[in-house]
Amino acid sequence: MSSWLASNNVYSVLHPEKLGNKLNSINTTERVRDIRHTLQPLREVWLKVGLEKLESHEGIAVKALLDSGATGLFIDMTFAKEKGFKMEKLKKPLLVRNVDGTANAGGAIMHQVKCNMFFKGHMERARMDVCNLGKTELILGMP
Repeated sequence: MSSWLASNNVYSVLHPEKLGNKLNSINTTERVRDIRHTLQPLREVWLKVGLEKLESHEGIAVKALLDSGATGLFIDMTFAKEKGFKMEKLKKPLLVRNVDGTANAGGAIMHQVKCNMFFKGHMERARMDVCNLGKTELILGMP
């Protein structure tokens, strides 16, 4: 187990002294417990946000998953098509990987959506990558 830790550079944000630290020689069972606890989300954070289409100024309320591990803003392809968002084709496709490192079943990101996003009195122009998110309509990550 310790070779797995070293080869994957896994560190605990909550308890950095317990993972990836050769000076700390706690038993492997305890390390595995810390890894599993750290890698499992403590809870999901969902926000109700408003999206406004730039062309028609039509507003849509949507439930979005807040995910600080995601490296961008993502909108589900089926949702975007059903709601009539204008999808702009990207010059070059972007590869997308799921949280477990596997390739996304929907393939590469080929389009993006530009819209205004509203949350509690704050408005921001957003560019969202269109991909297959399954049952999730919107993921708000950290671009």
